[in-house]
Amino acid sequence: MLPSTRDDDVPGVRPPARRRGSLAAPALAGVAAAVASALGTSLDIWTLPVPARVAITAVAAALVGALTWATLAPPSAVSGPRAARGTPPPAELPPVIAHFTGRREVLAELHEQFAARDRPAAGDQDAPLVVSLYGRAGVGKSALAARFAHEVIGEFPDGQLYFDLRGADGAVRPEEVLAAFLRALGVRLTTDPGGLTELQKLWWTWTKDLRVLIFLDNAQSGEQVRVLIPPEPGCAVIVTSRQPLFLRNRYDRQLAAFTEAQGVELLARLAGDERVAADLDSALAIVRLCDRLPLAISICGGRLATRERWSLRELADRLADERRRLGQLEIGTQIDRSVRASLQLSYDDCTDIQRRLLRLLGLLPAPDMQAWVAGDLLGASELDGADQLEALVDAQLAECSGRDVTGRMRYRLHDLVRLFAREVAVREEPEERRRAAIERVLYGYRRRAESAATERWPQDWRRRGVRVVGESGESGDSGEVSSAAWFTAERLALLSAVHMARSQELWDLAWATGRAFCSLCHSLRAYWSDWREVADLVCDAAERTGDPRAVGIALMERAAVVGGSGRSAAARTDAERALELFTGLGESWWAARAMRTVGMTLFGEGNLDRGQGYLTGAVSAFKAEDDRWWQARTQRNLAELRMAQGRLAEARRLLEDSLAVFESGGNRYSEAQTQRVLGEVLAAEARELLRAGGDSGAERRFVLAGNALRFAIRAFDERGEEWEEARCLRAAGEIGDPHNGLREYAGVRLAKETLEKLGDSWGVARTRSSEGAALARLGRADEAVAALRETVREFAELGDRWWQARGLRTLGEVLLDAGRRDEAHEPVAEALEIYQSLGNEAGVSRAQALLDRVTGP
Repeated sequence: MLPSTRDDDVPGVRPPARRRGSLAAPALAGVAAAVASALGTSLDIWTLPVPARVAITAVAAALVGALTWATLAPPSAVSGPRAARGTPPPAELPPVIAHFTGRREVLAELHEQFAARDRPAAGDQDAPLVVSLYGRAGVGKSALAARFAHEVIGEFPDGQLYFDLRGADGAVRPEEVLAAFLRALGVRLTTDPGGLTELQKLWWTWTKDLRVLIFLDNAQSGEQVRVLIPPEPGCAVIVTSRQPLFLRNRYDRQLAAFTEAQGVELLARLAGDERVAADLDSALAIVRLCDRLPLAISICGGRLATRERWSLRELADRLADERRRLGQLEIGTQIDRSVRASLQLSYDDCTDIQRRLLRLLGLLPAPDMQAWVAGDLLGASELDGADQLEALVDAQLAECSGRDVTGRMRYRLHDLVRLFAREVAVREEPEERRRAAIERVLYGYRRRAESAATERWPQDWRRRGVRVVGESGESGDSGEVSSAAWFTAERLALLSAVHMARSQELWDLAWATGRAFCSLCHSLRAYWSDWREVADLVCDAAERTGDPRAVGIALMERAAVVGGSGRSAAARTDAERALELFTGLGESWWAARAMRTVGMTLFGEGNLDRGQGYLTGAVSAFKAEDDRWWQARTQRNLAELRMAQGRLAEARRLLEDSLAVFESGGNRYSEAQTQRVLGEVLAAEARELLRAGGDSGAERRFVLAGNALRFAIRAFDERGEEWEEARCLRAAGEIGDPHNGLREYAGVRLAKETLEKLGDSWGVARTRSSEGAALARLGRADEAVAALRETVREFAELGDRWWQARGLRTLGEVLLDAGRRDEAHEPVAEALEIYQSLGNEAGVSRAQALLDRVTGP
């Protein structure tokens, strides 16, 4: 029940005084007295009869009283609480900062919300508009709210009230705020009005029928704000906070950091347009290092404005040092002059466990993470960790960066928050606890990476490895897709985990996690630059463990990525050392794998004769180990070598044996790989038949080759294996069927685009060679020559001399067929020289035959 509007019925409130009389009241009273005196003198009142004298005196007194009452009485239109409006309307809004920048879209949204007050939705007619602006520390919430409040000040003629809800000693009690607001409205609280409930009723009473704008800055909770919202629909409330308050309002807006353009604009306003325009690159660097946070950018702009001798590049360099960055973003201890102080307030508002989680998160270099990381850091469950992470998100100290491809939520710290958290961790968290938390997370990454790598490629992890999820092709496919998706989501975090294990000198963890990383890259044939980087790190970590088996495995991982990049000689060096280590340790299965790798590197160098010796030896070794998968795979590699030697029938028999093994084991992935090589062999046989005039036999072989390659393309496409699909498309583009020239060229182009996207530089060069040959078959000789010259240059840069020679030989053939005999001589002669240096007899024979055609009549 609302209190009476009579002042003397309101406890603790002095009845509002009547309007203070101006000089009009006493002046009029004096005039009346003077008139009466003059009248009395002129009439010589003492000579009149007594009744007459009494009547005249009474009339004069009545006149003076009436005039005095009239001038002191308040207007009848003002009564009750409104009587206090004899005081000026409160105008408490803080000033707008001079360099306010951006936020045009948000301001427009706010204006739209205030305009909608005149057309309220059903049920909202009796509710005031409440606008909540929340966001991280330093994002500019208060500046935006003040700017908007001044823009709508004319809509609230009864006053504008402001209160900073975060006092010097923490959160301000609602009673203090209500008392201050009532005083601002002219209410005189002479005695204790009672508790919060009584003050709230007074607040409701004195805001009735008023149009007041209320700005509540730095709210800490919804409970702190709800009692301050009046029920009067003519009023409006703007609230700023660092976390969502979950108020029942019509507009709730999270304020994000600036865009880079807005950040540069703010910097220019403070440091000078010409100065910023002269070095935009450094300006952008400053904005990025400030995390696009308006407070941080403003501090940088202020520093530049007062230090004309500083260049923007010098400030950017200072900010680039993470150890000094927060110090550079501080020009005082107040929260509006220090990023560190502003973050400290948010940190202080957290619970003990939330503060500990934030400190530990600051130690991790990962760009983002799944919720299990928080659980491991705290030594708690994933669910508990997720709850604490969400609390940090509410506190605007962390943010949810969305769901990854596995469907899991990912979280991150803003850069400046991460630096602050690391500072506090070093200061407040004991070193042994920091290290223990880091190790828990690194072990978590290791377990998950090894599980994904084993699921993806079990044969890389154990003898006679099979996928645990089941033997059927369908089960295996779903498992592999899951592993690939996990690696896609966690690759950057896993990469940072490997580096962190190294920096902490946790060599076993660095080796094991890096080994799993390399295995996943190898099976996907993706992320080549990361793969090379981690392979080097794994080798270093293995050496530091002093474990020769670990060293051998690390060397094998590096040989795989180096050899796949076209550096066969360097890969062979690693593989030969691994073979020596495994042989000495009696690790026969790993020795067989190293033997195969040596053979493949020799093959890659063009040394087919030596390569075939190692590959046949590896086939026998795997047979002795009873590892049918590795035996079949090595037979497929040997078949590729036989094809390069021109021994096509033998290559086909080896492939048919391998296919039988993969089909019986339900390994659709390896079956598709083998179908690709079989398609290449069948296409080579078709081209031989075509050259020999066997058109019908050639046509049949072309059809079989196309069928095999279409099977492989479809299988890899269904699994999302882009790299393998690109290899199949390239092989399909090399078939050489004279009736499908345009289709083959389109396939090669698509393969090249895919490999470029995957970062496989060697694969791109290899595919460009196929593109040149396809163009030549279409009669587009000039384009073919240009493509092949580029191919030769790329292989030379990669150090792959065998494929450089093959590119030169193909270039000579195209030039010769185009009638450009003189131009053909140089590339063919160079190809012959390279083949001879490699000891590649098949290559020497082919290059010499071509050179004879070039120099012959």
